Amino acid sequence: MFIRVALGSRRAPSDRDHQPYIHFTLQKTNRDTSDVLAYLARMLKVDGRSLTTAGTKDKRAVTCQRVCLKRGRMTVEEVWDKVNQSGRRTQDQIMQERGERGIRVADIDYRKGHLQLGMLKGNEFLITLRNVKAPSTEAINQSMEVLKTKGFVNYYGMQRFGTASIPTHAIGLALLRSDWAKAIDMILRPRPGETPEIQEARLAWAVEKNLDKALQLMPRRVVAERCILESFQRMGNTRNMLGALSTIPRNLRMMYVHAYQSYVWNAVVSERIRRYGHEKPIVGDIVYEEKLTDGDQSEASSPGAAPSKKQKSSGKKPPRQVKVLTEDDVNQYTIYDVLMPLPGTDVAYPGGELGELYRQFLKEDGLNPSDFNRKQREYSLAGSYRKIVHLPKLVSWSLLRYTDPELPLAQSDEDGILGIEPPQTEESGKFLALQIRLQLGTASYATMALREITKVDTSTHVQTLLTVTSEDQEYKGAGGTEMEGVAGSELMNEVEEAEAVALE
Repeated sequence: MFIRVALGSRRAPSDRDHQPYIHFTLQKTNRDTSDVLAYLARMLKVDGRSLTTAGTKDKRAVTCQRVCLKRGRMTVEEVWDKVNQSGRRTQDQIMQERGERGIRVADIDYRKGHLQLGMLKGNEFLITLRNVKAPSTEAINQSMEVLKTKGFVNYYGMQRFGTASIPTHAIGLALLRSDWAKAIDMILRPRPGETPEIQEARLAWAVEKNLDKALQLMPRRVVAERCILESFQRMGNTRNMLGALSTIPRNLRMMYVHAYQSYVWNAVVSERIRRYGHEKPIVGDIVYEEKLTDGDQSEASSPGAAPSKKQKSSGKKPPRQVKVLTEDDVNQYTIYDVLMPLPGTDVAYPGGELGELYRQFLKEDGLNPSDFNRKQREYSLAGSYRKIVHLPKLVSWSLLRYTDPELPLAQSDEDGILGIEPPQTEESGKFLALQIRLQLGTASYATMALREITKVDTSTHVQTLLTVTSEDQEYKGAGGTEMEGVAGSELMNEVEEAEAVALE
């Protein structure tokens, strides 16, 4: 798929003036979504809250997604000029060279509707696993057939919880407990593995208590930390901690809270599978009362009663009802129907001992399982449901040969725009690669699908170790230096690509 590049709109100004938003396609390379949105906000000279997306994409990736800008009086031409810095770069440079800072923006147009988290049907990935070791081609095909026909446990991926020593979900728990001081301490606290400039900035704050120095040293890409420090600087003190936290972009703040929900979900599902397996439903499991039709594949919903006036006026469907399985109806469902709630005030918990375990888990974290309402409404959680086993909508694969691990085996959208020829496989290559195409539902993780195939830890440090110790690294640079990766797309015509890993 190629990105359509639109330099402007053919609509008449009077029609354009009725379009409150501008949408565009963003391709980013090895950048955090929040980092890129903050950068775009600076380029466009708008508040960061004016930019929204339907989902957060991986950092270690080449990703494509739609972005929505609440434009005010800005035009599509102005967006194009500001983002591409057309005063400093020629049109030929913009169209013929890679985007600066790993960012390319295209397909810009006026729209009536906005985008918000969750407004997508799923994601598509093209994943290349290098230096594959397997007893035979048949063994690889058998593993892929299992994924295609049986699916995988729908865990949240490790990236949901961050890669730092201070996990994202721990900050989320502090926010849910209204412990603002602890949340800020964890966000700003020094941690190993970061770049020297970030480490120095954290130490300036934590050890020297030098706010100005910390803010001067903290890179702009470190969004949450800078927001807190800038707020303290404006206020002249650190007393209003809730106010400082509120300056962090809402999507990023809620990421902490949602990470805690995901952490609880993973823990309880792991225990359910340890005790009862994942082959069939059991008494006490939760399912939707009415099964989805082929045209409605949404997996997450909050329960509720009749639709509200707001739902009726907006055309939104009322939340779907759930039920707890009994001996009378457990055999009428399959494992693909079974749900596990993400904690919140409006969800039902499983029956029996699994439900008790769930409630006890939350109580040990200092939370009331039946009350997630907060004075700060944005931290109030209704809860939702997620299927414990996910069956991919599409799975296909092919085997490729290669020698140089730095030569690409997949083409990104930007490569297509720039006229770069699609990668060619090397029939006599020394190493085997497995290329997988997946379509997954909203919030399902390709890394968890890969774990079903590879049976290998998907954490960043383990995958990095696999890559650097792989035999093919001896042939780096033998044929080129282009980046290679995993590709995917939102089912709203966006594309995502990430760095490949070795399969042992």
